Amino acid sequence: MSRWKELPAQLHPHVHGLIVRLRKLKDRSELSTHQLAAKTGYSARSWQRYLNGRSLPPREAVEAMARIGGDDPTRLLVLHDIAAERWTEGRAAAGCDPESTLATPVHTPAEQQPYERYRHTAVTAGAVALMLSVSAALLLAVRHADARTRLAEDRSGLVAAVPVTASESSAPVGGACRWQQRNGRWYAGHSRTFGSVLAYAHSGPEVAEAQCLLHRAGAAPGDIDGVFGRQTQRAVERVQAREGLAVDGVLDPRTWKALREAAPK
Repeated sequence: MSRWKELPAQLHPHVHGLIVRLRKLKDRSELSTHQLAAKTGYSARSWQRYLNGRSLPPREAVEAMARIGGDDPTRLLVLHDIAAERWTEGRAAAGCDPESTLATPVHTPAEQQPYERYRHTAVTAGAVALMLSVSAALLLAVRHADARTRLAEDRSGLVAAVPVTASESSAPVGGACRWQQRNGRWYAGHSRTFGSVLAYAHSGPEVAEAQCLLHRAGAAPGDIDGVFGRQTQRAVERVQAREGLAVDGVLDPRTWKALREAAPK
């Protein structure tokens, strides 16, 4: 049980009774004035004035104390309203000015709601931190996905370093090889290209032309279907290795020249 100071003798009995009731509720809660401040939003200094009869507590403070001490807020607020009338009458009879120590204090927002302000600031800071964390996680996920995509492309055999020109037609083209020789170079009747750059996954008449030339060179690219698949790629690599060219599976002008001028195998 707390050892309370004597209340001012000039307090009206109703005001005296309200403060005694509040003191009992504080004792029941076993909270210090600083703990009351944290739970109610009214400073520890304000609670010291209220509980020592120097200021009349506002309704909100009385209601908060009732809930903390497990009392009925309605009954305690009725006592407060009666005590407030007597407090006003006592001030008028004593001729106190608004600055009197018995006047009801006007609480500034900084005094009334330190806990609420702290909680609002903490919630805002937490929301900002959460947004930054989510943004960072999304950025890392996007970068990870990009890296995985690039790795998949590398593994699939796509050649990024070689500027690959587009085929004359994206549709697969097949058919027989119709051989002609001009100026010591062989042509299969699908395309007369000499400089198109072709790689894995291309399709069109240039690919069919290359497949015919690969067959003629004994490199076995598979069917003449106009689709640059794995078997065609391996056939190009065999010819490049045989001719002393860079082995990358890409049909470039040097590989075309070797194929068009190659002797039949």
